[in-house]
Amino acid sequence: MDAHLVEFLGLLLRWLHVIAGIAWIGSSFYFIWLDNSLDAPPPDSDAAKKGVAGELWAVHGGGFYNPQKYAVAPAALPEKLHWFKWEAYTTWLSGTALLVVVYWLRAQTMMIDPAVRELSAWQAVGIGLASMVGSWVIYDLLCRSKLGKNNALLGVIIFGLLTLLAWGLSQTLGGRAAFIHVGTSIGTIMAANVFFVIIPGQRRMVEAMRAGQTPDPIYGKRGKQRSVHNNYFTLPVLFIMISNHYASTYSHPHNWAILALMAAAGVAIRHFFNRRHKGVLAWQYPILAAVLLGVVAWWTAPRVAPLPPVTRPVTFDQVRTIVGQRCVTCHSPVPTFAGLTQPPAGVVLNTPAAITQNAQRIYQQVVVTRIMPLGNVTQATDQERAIIAAWVADGAKGN
Repeated sequence: MDAHLVEFLGLLLRWLHVIAGIAWIGSSFYFIWLDNSLDAPPPDSDAAKKGVAGELWAVHGGGFYNPQKYAVAPAALPEKLHWFKWEAYTTWLSGTALLVVVYWLRAQTMMIDPAVRELSAWQAVGIGLASMVGSWVIYDLLCRSKLGKNNALLGVIIFGLLTLLAWGLSQTLGGRAAFIHVGTSIGTIMAANVFFVIIPGQRRMVEAMRAGQTPDPIYGKRGKQRSVHNNYFTLPVLFIMISNHYASTYSHPHNWAILALMAAAGVAIRHFFNRRHKGVLAWQYPILAAVLLGVVAWWTAPRVAPLPPVTRPVTFDQVRTIVGQRCVTCHSPVPTFAGLTQPPAGVVLNTPAAITQNAQRIYQQVVVTRIMPLGNVTQATDQERAIIAAWVADGAKGN
């Protein structure tokens, strides 16, 4: 397929994924807030007599709303019944398609880092696919086991297993790909919760009512548990979605631990708001999140790895030669690297002025985070990185 079409397809898929994700996460936030904010109606009220367990009055957009939640189900089904499912399905489908286009079809450059592990493209893709499928199977079995009755313990175990997954992927894939595949594994769990548990349970409840039977409340309880899990997954997943723009996280030697700390902070923040919706101000959770984020900020601060000595002063011609050999295949007005039609991030490095103008950016990407060249496909050496570091330290002068 034409490289430009692949790139444009990636743009459309990314756009769709963000739109669908906003809709899905928005509905998750709303319904958890609604559930936690409901007040039981007076015992002798009409609402209580018809089986309403909780209700809420709200004003928004110039109108008044009075949503109600039944203990099990209403006496009769309404003519129109809205189902919340396509937000989840569209998010997962678009995200998986984006994963295939951006990562799996370009596994050699986007997933494999020889400094981490030598892999073939099919091995890298296989690891990614196995992480997604395996995560759902293990998670679902845990929820259906006796552990599923202890929400706190189950949550700790799930967090521990996902941290183990992050560690395992960080030992086999490049940092960026490892992060993304932890995210797609969590996203798969979330979407599968909707597809295999929440929606089928709701269908059984509706079918029971149509048959004149009382719905089994167990389906509602199971659906609620998975819905709450999805709610706590949202902030870690959102962090992973944006983390690719911050190399200090995924390129860190202990990137899996950075991801675990950020995820824990997200869970703590989400728990604070869920408790707050019930009228409980548990400030220990945002304080914990702030501490965790502070640890990450300190831990990811730039620290240049030891570099071999170089003869000073370094000349600009040396730097230009390195950039020409290692960087310009991608960072030129018309990239020659397979699959690229435009320079990444719009950065061109094919002229002396462009190199000196981007000196700090080159230093950050090549020396500090070492994420460039991507996957080190052009085989930049430590000696070359040391030359660039010395050039920047001496003022990054041109000819």
